[in-house]
Amino acid sequence: MSKRNLKPGAMIYPLPVAIISCGRSADEYNLFTTSWMGTLSSDPPTCYISIKPNRHSHQIIKESMEFVINLTTVQLLNELDFCGMNSGSSINKFEDTCLTYEFGKVVCAPTIVESPVNIECSVKSIMNFGSHDMFIAEIVNVKIREDLIDANSNRVMLDKLQLLAFSYGNYHALGEVVGKYGMSSKNRTIVNNY
Repeated sequence: MSKRNLKPGAMIYPLPVAIISCGRSADEYNLFTTSWMGTLSSDPPTCYISIKPNRHSHQIIKESMEFVINLTTVQLLNELDFCGMNSGSSINKFEDTCLTYEFGKVVCAPTIVESPVNIECSVKSIMNFGSHDMFIAEIVNVKIREDLIDANSNRVMLDKLQLLAFSYGNYHALGEVVGKYGMSSKNRTIVNNY
């Protein structure tokens, strides 16, 4: 089948989608939805989120240098969408969504109680990339629901959740496992030096 060339654009899909929480006190707390995030390093554990400078949360995070990535599930879909469609400059998203917050263990930013996984982040640097600033952060704590940790193996079982992904304007629930890491090397000799 032939392919067509398109104008360059951000076409890397699907992406994880999460609600970011930020702020140092209840009167400043804010929530926003993003799929512009990812992993940068496993040691030290480092991630990033990218935010347009004119967004309400940009200044909050720039001043506090902290935020929390709250993973989202199908049960949080309406709240996720609401937080992405409304600005915290004019409303209190915790009140309007009825989401509950509790304090982070390491950071001052709030975590969302209803989220199964809260990833607390401390910003190490901010880089501008045209339309967005990238907040590069060290992951300083991860809170996860007890029922998602296998008692025998201590393995995290995120596959029990219907985590959300974003692809070209649509939300998708992840759930069907179609393979396992390393499955292609079962009967082959693989040299892992890329």
